[in-house]
Amino acid sequence: MKLLRYSGNPILKPDPLHTWEALNVFNCGVVYYNNLFHMFYRAQGTDYISSIGYAISIDGFHFNRFQEPIFSPQNEWETWGVEDPRLTCLENEKRFIMAYTAYSPKGITPMYAESENLYNWKRIGPLVVGEDNKDHVLFPRQIDGRYVTFHRRAPGMWLAYSSDLKTWTDFKPIMGPRPGLWDCKRVGAGGVPIETEHGWLCLYHGYDENHVYRFGVCLLDLEDPAMVLARPEDFIMEPAEPWELKGDVPHAIFSAANPVISGQVYVYYGGADRAIGLATCELMDLLDFALRG
Repeated sequence: MKLLRYSGNPILKPDPLHTWEALNVFNCGVVYYNNLFHMFYRAQGTDYISSIGYAISIDGFHFNRFQEPIFSPQNEWETWGVEDPRLTCLENEKRFIMAYTAYSPKGITPMYAESENLYNWKRIGPLVVGEDNKDHVLFPRQIDGRYVTFHRRAPGMWLAYSSDLKTWTDFKPIMGPRPGLWDCKRVGAGGVPIETEHGWLCLYHGYDENHVYRFGVCLLDLEDPAMVLARPEDFIMEPAEPWELKGDVPHAIFSAANPVISGQVYVYYGGADRAIGLATCELMDLLDFALRG
């Protein structure tokens, strides 16, 4: 099984009229709310300082963006940028959580922020400090009374748990690279885990010894997401288009969003750290592939 690229890709490109997003737009989080697609994307100007832009769409393909960043560096953790937003809607709590990476001389730090309206954001704080850690994304509901998040301690994917989104404990490795396969060097989480009757359906990225990024899928236990139920050997997408093969990071596709609308999975991804594209599939097809490989 392979994801189907949208024929109009890339759906979002750098805008030379805006200094803050004139060089690159990529790696975005997307949430579907009030019948609109809300995209939060990483943007860079020629200074390579990352900020986060905001764009809205009715159909998920054509986006109108705000003229200024929605989220910009503000403190010592973010001196060199705020990166790779992932958006989780906590429906029972009527709020949104943005997982983002802070980059500074202090290192690479996984951070969280919260909002009730997707426009005004309040910083919560870090998942962990004192180590380079990223690729974190919050599960859409609590499990056994605690929040659960992915994060990455290279080269593998880990879980962590919290009662308040501020203090994180029970750090557990769940999935690492597989020798001889497309994800043999490093793996990291994609978008928000998708809850199904068979388990948490999760997209992830990995790369090989040639630093070629690809997408895969796995299935985790609903009550104990540290338990990997299925992980097919084959990938579901690899770089192929010219704009995915050549850019600031060549041969790279990176997804941080996979919302499900009317049974279809919308996989938004950055190509070569330069522009944003979209690929889709039916949820049941993806689940079947995860189960049967």
